[in-house]
Amino acid sequence: MEALNNIFSAINGVVWGPIMLILLLGVGIYLQLGLKLMPIRKLGMGFKLMWGGRDSKSESKDEGEISPFNALMTALSATIGTGNIAGVATAIALGGPGAVFWMWITALVGMATKFAEAVLAVRYRETDDTGFHIGGPMYYIKNGLGRKWLWLGGAFAFFGAVAAFGIGNTVQSNSVADALESSFGIEPWITGVVIMVLAGAVILGGIKRIAKVAGKLVPVMGIAYIIAGVSALAVNADQIGGALSNIFYYAFNPHAAMGGFAGAAVMAAIRFGVARGIFSNEAGLGSAPIAHAAAQTKNPVRQGLIAMLGTFIDTIMVCTITALVILTAPIWETGEAGASLTALSFDNALPNGWGEAIVSIALAIFAFTTILGWSFYGEKCFQFLFGTRSIMLYRVLFVLAIPVGALAQLGFIWLMADTFNAMMAIPNLIALALLSPVVFKLTKDYFDGKDILPGEALDHDKS
Repeated sequence: MEALNNIFSAINGVVWGPIMLILLLGVGIYLQLGLKLMPIRKLGMGFKLMWGGRDSKSESKDEGEISPFNALMTALSATIGTGNIAGVATAIALGGPGAVFWMWITALVGMATKFAEAVLAVRYRETDDTGFHIGGPMYYIKNGLGRKWLWLGGAFAFFGAVAAFGIGNTVQSNSVADALESSFGIEPWITGVVIMVLAGAVILGGIKRIAKVAGKLVPVMGIAYIIAGVSALAVNADQIGGALSNIFYYAFNPHAAMGGFAGAAVMAAIRFGVARGIFSNEAGLGSAPIAHAAAQTKNPVRQGLIAMLGTFIDTIMVCTITALVILTAPIWETGEAGASLTALSFDNALPNGWGEAIVSIALAIFAFTTILGWSFYGEKCFQFLFGTRSIMLYRVLFVLAIPVGALAQLGFIWLMADTFNAMMAIPNLIALALLSPVVFKLTKDYFDGKDILPGEALDHDKS
């Protein structure tokens, strides 16, 4: 295990080095500027389209499997998870308060990235031999860049299929097992088996069942968590100003060691802020467009406007709530990290141990929905590599891995997930940069009132 840990540490140091940070932020800034800040300017329009997309009466039922709203909820089910609870805490514990600022920056530029991903996913999607819509980076690489780039799509699919077992499976079950054991004394193996059974019942039913569950669980739990966070902040209202001040100050200044906090350089704040921001909202990873490709919509830009909300809701709203709860409590200075830091911070503000219970329950539900969302992402990547007949095999292997993650070592799982996140992002970011003219043109055409065709109306064989 130590040798494997050393190998992943070496790879992680390269893929999450300065080049990756420049690539992630650079592509996002380029897209945001190329779109003339449209994702920020049209945020209200995005929410209006999301609300109107709760059903698909206005769209053809033949154009996708799930409603535009449920496509967003499926994408959010995969993003609102341990990254919002344990990931934010880890960023602060390792990078200091300044890491939160860089999470925000990642989200603001990531809105453009997520918009572009969804536009391309719907534009270049296909229908498989079972009649289901399939799309994502591997398909917009194949159909948008041409078959000479097929190797790059294959690389993304390989990294995605493997990464799903880390970021979308074992990390989630491990975090839940750890939280439930510390809060309620539940043995990790019991947690793993229960999640396996419940997730298996949904995952084996495919995207329609996953979207149906996500469409109900994600909004309810997300709102409940925000209410709990606002309640905790109301108790520590006098500390909010200082917390915000620290976020902005330490984003550009090193933080000295204090208490149990080891201190952090500015580069650490940037690195962990961007890394945990991407881990949380997945902008640039190329995962969310796999869900948006299944939306019942004929218009790529409309789905892109809905998709970009995922980054805003996940990071600007949910992650900020978690960060402020942590920074308004004195716990983060003691050297505590991960989900336990978030739980103790909530506990500091809320009475009778409610904080720890709320965080544990939220973590369990968020992680459960993340497992559901990522099972679909990994499945579609596996299908791209091995064909439609491989789907059920992947689903079974994915479900069986859940209890394994619950019993594994947390540090190595985080390291593995972090590494494969970056490995997924590289092919996707290359494709986004090369296909950006398509995104800009489709967006202009949409706002000029012109018709835009979805992927299934195109002749991909000409690529």
